Amino acid sequence: MAIKITGSGSYIPTETVSNKDFANHEFKNEDGSSFPHSNEVIAKKFLDITGIEERRYVNNGLETSDIGTIAAKVAIADANINPETLDYIIFAHNFGNVTHKKLQSDILPSLATRVKHDLRIKNPNCVAYDVLFGCPGWIEGVIQAQAFIKAGMAKKCLVIGAETLSRVVDKYDRDSMIYSDGAGATIIEETNDDDPGIIAHTTATYTYDEAYYLSFGPSFNKEVNQDERYIKMEGRKIYEFALTNVPNAMKQCLDKSGIPIEKINKILIHQANEKMDEAIIKRFYHLYNHPVPEGIMPMSIHKLGNSSVATVPTLYDLLIRGKIKDQSINKGDYVLFASVGSGMNINAFVYKM
Repeated sequence: MAIKITGSGSYIPTETVSNKDFANHEFKNEDGSSFPHSNEVIAKKFLDITGIEERRYVNNGLETSDIGTIAAKVAIADANINPETLDYIIFAHNFGNVTHKKLQSDILPSLATRVKHDLRIKNPNCVAYDVLFGCPGWIEGVIQAQAFIKAGMAKKCLVIGAETLSRVVDKYDRDSMIYSDGAGATIIEETNDDDPGIIAHTTATYTYDEAYYLSFGPSFNKEVNQDERYIKMEGRKIYEFALTNVPNAMKQCLDKSGIPIEKINKILIHQANEKMDEAIIKRFYHLYNHPVPEGIMPMSIHKLGNSSVATVPTLYDLLIRGKIKDQSINKGDYVLFASVGSGMNINAFVYKM
């Protein structure tokens, strides 16, 4: 049995927000005090560390479920399947639908249910549910879809990763510059292909000390409504956690696959922070005493920012469509997918195109 990605799609929002657009923001420290540096200095340091030049935001007429549906329609068309034949719709997100007017999450009904409704699927045996797993949510959805197919419970699954983080950020927090919006979707299907598709996977959750590295908290501006909550992160702790644990999880996954590291053609890793991702890849290859191959890690963060669960599926979709400069993946390539995010959760899978 080969379990493969037979179709993919993405939605890249149309509103581009550059670092310069934050020039008039009033950034504050966690205690509410004014930040000592100018926004120009903040933006330059931010670019040097994250690699983010600009990011994309959805327009006011779209919600997370809407852009998930758009990406899903493209993936379904790409796979050339009848949506009525889908056995599962798995929607990975973190905050549900959040309108631009009010900071309130709406997940009733689930976003997967809304997508099924919007796709006009009548089949009641198409099961729709959401996954709340932080940034690794789409990868975990793919792992779950594979499990359903291997167990004989499904033959075709739609896995979506979408987020509108621009609506849950505190504009007084410098970290607001990291986040963006987007959606990616894939069809995971049992095929008769000679190549195996998904070969091995691994998942881990760390909570003893790490559970609240990402959480909801009040605005850094103590003069605004402190009852409203925004996404907050312990950046330094997350950086150190990722550098210690993600390379080990990637190695565990690769070792389970039996594929030698020399055969890995690309690594598609969560687009969170360019310097962090580069350090993770360097440490991963160091575990094998192997140099980092040139061009092994395609990046989309420079222009798209960090769209959480959407970063990996949108990166994959852009790659196979030839929209990442000087990068491509081809049939027969071995690809290692990996992510890290709130929970703290880490996962990975090895895939043969």
